[in-house]
Amino acid sequence: MAPPLLHLKQIELTFGGHPLLESAELAVSPFERLCLVGRNGSGKSTLLKIAAGLIEPDSGERFAQPGATIRYLAQEPDLSGFATTLAYVESGLGPSDDPYRASALLNELGLSGEESPANLSGGEARRAALAHVLAPEPDILLLDEPTNHLDLPAIEWLEGELKRLRSAMVLISHDRRFLQNLSRATVWLDRGSCRRLDQGFGAFETWRDETIEKEQSDRHKLDRKIAAETQWLHYGGVTARRKRNQGRLGRLNDLRQERAEARQALGTVKMAATEGATSGKLVAEAIGVSKSFGSQPIIANLDLRIARGDRIGIVGPNGVGKTTLLKLLTGELAPDTGTIRLGTTLQMVHLDQRRESLDPGMTLKDALTGGRGDTVSVGGQTRHVVSYMKDFLFGPEQARTEVGALSGGERGRLTLARALAKPSNLLILDEPTNDLDLETLDLLQELLGTYDGTVLLVSHDRDFLDRVVTSVLASEGGGRWLEYAGGYSDMVAQRGFGVSAREVARAERNGGSDSATPVRQPQPSPAAKRKLTFKEKHALDSLPGKMEQLNTEIMRLQQQLADPGLFARDAKAFHAASDALARAQGELQRQEEQWLELELLREELNA
Repeated sequence: MAPPLLHLKQIELTFGGHPLLESAELAVSPFERLCLVGRNGSGKSTLLKIAAGLIEPDSGERFAQPGATIRYLAQEPDLSGFATTLAYVESGLGPSDDPYRASALLNELGLSGEESPANLSGGEARRAALAHVLAPEPDILLLDEPTNHLDLPAIEWLEGELKRLRSAMVLISHDRRFLQNLSRATVWLDRGSCRRLDQGFGAFETWRDETIEKEQSDRHKLDRKIAAETQWLHYGGVTARRKRNQGRLGRLNDLRQERAEARQALGTVKMAATEGATSGKLVAEAIGVSKSFGSQPIIANLDLRIARGDRIGIVGPNGVGKTTLLKLLTGELAPDTGTIRLGTTLQMVHLDQRRESLDPGMTLKDALTGGRGDTVSVGGQTRHVVSYMKDFLFGPEQARTEVGALSGGERGRLTLARALAKPSNLLILDEPTNDLDLETLDLLQELLGTYDGTVLLVSHDRDFLDRVVTSVLASEGGGRWLEYAGGYSDMVAQRGFGVSAREVARAERNGGSDSATPVRQPQPSPAAKRKLTFKEKHALDSLPGKMEQLNTEIMRLQQQLADPGLFARDAKAFHAASDALARAQGELQRQEEQWLELELLREELNA
């Protein structure tokens, strides 16, 4: 095996008296594709900065092969001091690098090169920073959250570009699909030390769970051994004249020291949504809805019906109008034409993507309690705010920490804690996965999977969309939106292709005008052109009659149970009627949902 281009050995670093890195090691060989994973706050970004030579550790060794070129992408790129984005990207080129690659990459990423860094949005700054590190095609790329602030077209373009490069890479990302597609080995930074798996991220989570399970088993054995030795000490005694007993006492002290020094795995977020009253079967319906800003159509003649229990993912490039669409569907914004009809007894909870509802000067405790005392109501129960904070991995000492001092991951957890404490039957989630670590994403996914209400989700995380949503509403350009059954991967299969980054970039440079650069329209795939099967047609025709019969039966049973003397006369008949009513109501709900799915499918195929 070739010697490593970059090697970190026995890295030690302490922040504020707390050991962050302990004997951490990282070796990067030529052409290697590593992903660096770990909980938020475990030190991943710090280790990457040490690898880039930006931070000096307390102790340890950093070795880089002489002449090896290393480029580092920070989470928050700094473009200050440059007149244009092109000047910034060209500053990263070496004497032998292709001078035209800087402008070519900017063009691919939707920038002209003439933009002033002072006026860039977060997404534009991230694209310029990517061009800056990619242009030289270095020996080693150190990328810290490269997909932050990027939309799906840009993420898919970046994947293709990184696959093409021969550079060795170390990737930090919370985007599972991105890591699965690019990594060939995994380094797990856990409790200050690094463990390596010579397989990509796809194999990591099973290996991690097995490792933690073995640690817990070993710890249990150690506890039992300490308990047995302690019992011997209490009841067997130690005789100073016998060296063997003195040695056994010394080993017991060693065991206790081993247990005390062992750093335990971090806790996990405890997440549960406070569900409100059941909403009506219809949550929202858009009929012929259109919305434009100036001459730019955002929504054009949209027809959409959202039923209770739907989980709809909304996808498209940045700036296409996903947040505007959410506001229309929830009644926050009025359409230019068409009508929006909202269902009954809706209790909406909104999670905004920029955490704008958080006052940076407010303390964490006041953000959860609204500044009213020390308790918070969750699921109809009153809890002390510190207890609720612990569910989201906040320590008691953070109660008076200002929101502005929290990390991005901590602000994400705080926003979730606030949102999930409110009763709801409709969750509106606008980029909820931003800054959340993989374990928290897992728990959020499980929560949404068991949530009885309706979910509207805007996200650029393809894996999260595949795991959570039942249909995807995708932008097709020109204000047109089309719904696809299934998750993001199902949408790509039905369209026959993903979203094109190059076309989006050109459209952005032309001011977002679809007439200037037409976006490629989806070609109908065999799945999209299919017709209803005989079984589906028969169900559509027969279900209304069956539902009518069930309604009649439900009314009969309800009248029977309305008799106040039934239970006293015949308790067995009362219980039988109650059970029959519950079964009939459940069957009616199932048939209504089946009919609604088939009706939506019929409308989609006819369209």
